[in-house]
Amino acid sequence: MSPSRRRMARWLCVGSLLLVAAVCCAAPVSTAISTYVALQTGAQDDGGIAEGGSSADIPPRMLTAYKKAVQQVGKHVPKCQGMRWPVLAGIAKVESNHAVGRNIADNGDIRPKIYGVLLNGSGQGGNTTVFPDTDSGRWDGSATSERAVGPFQFLPSTWEGVAKDANGDAAVDPHNADDAALGAAIYLCGSGRDLTKRSQLQAAFFQYNRSQEYVANVLGWVDQYTAAAKDPDLKNVTGKVRTVIDAALSQRGVPYSWGGGNASGKSTGICCSPSGKSGTGIKGFDCSGLTQYAYAKVGISLPRVAAAQAGVGQRIPASFGTSALKPGDLVFYATAPGHDSTIYHVGIYVGSGKMVNAARPGTVVRLDAVNAMSGFAGGARLL
Repeated sequence: MSPSRRRMARWLCVGSLLLVAAVCCAAPVSTAISTYVALQTGAQDDGGIAEGGSSADIPPRMLTAYKKAVQQVGKHVPKCQGMRWPVLAGIAKVESNHAVGRNIADNGDIRPKIYGVLLNGSGQGGNTTVFPDTDSGRWDGSATSERAVGPFQFLPSTWEGVAKDANGDAAVDPHNADDAALGAAIYLCGSGRDLTKRSQLQAAFFQYNRSQEYVANVLGWVDQYTAAAKDPDLKNVTGKVRTVIDAALSQRGVPYSWGGGNASGKSTGICCSPSGKSGTGIKGFDCSGLTQYAYAKVGISLPRVAAAQAGVGQRIPASFGTSALKPGDLVFYATAPGHDSTIYHVGIYVGSGKMVNAARPGTVVRLDAVNAMSGFAGGARLL
């Protein structure tokens, strides 16, 4: 790591204790698009959820298909447990980027159709194994070799084993969003997996594509969509406070980035340790970068580090407890509560004991309980 980056690292983290206990100033998981994707259809540059909500990078008609499949899969695999739309969205993100750039009709038909590379052993797209034709070109347009089709990239031979009519048109088509999503749900469920168990979810993804890199990539997307899908009750939160909270919530699913984020939004920070041992850049937010961004939406400029942010607004002592917090308050954590110079983390309280949190390396911006971090050090009310 260069001397200049070391200086930046020391500046971002407050106090020598922070180098041991830091979580605000640290780093994230990779969310790179899988090398297995045969299509390049409008992928985002950083893998985060675009501003606007939990499913902002998913075409609404595709999200409808995922949710419909979750409702229907139990009819076909009664013993399956834990199927959720983020599970299907994780697969579809990696396989086709949710068919972004295609036309998705009201009935779910996707045009132009989505085709993977021809699996004829040519080496294109990394394929070196010949897959003989099984469908006479019915689904993949080729009567010589197979290729994956549709938003979930089924091989025709696999599709024949899971194909069901999901939209009531008396047809089964892997190029239809509803049919394809239900087929994927059936395939992932197997003979009755419990997908609430991480090991069984991993096994389902490994069956889909026998690569641990692929599994890790899909799981990363599932975790992002899951984090982004949980909405707090904000019915009584209005005005500038609501603006701040909505701005923070809109970034759920964006990767943690030590030193990342500012009043303008995501920015590139350092990956993987408070001492900057990796030096790899990743675009996202750390805790204080996220609070800077959210409060900038209402014209409030915050200092860059968490400890300095504790000096802004009305200070809420830790002795008052978390019950003194109101939506929109900054909530702080310190290695030595009572000594603001040791504050190492900040979140934005949303009510009901929860905060929007850019927690630590390997996570994404998400909702957490206020007791998810150690060393509660009170809060600050800016509005």
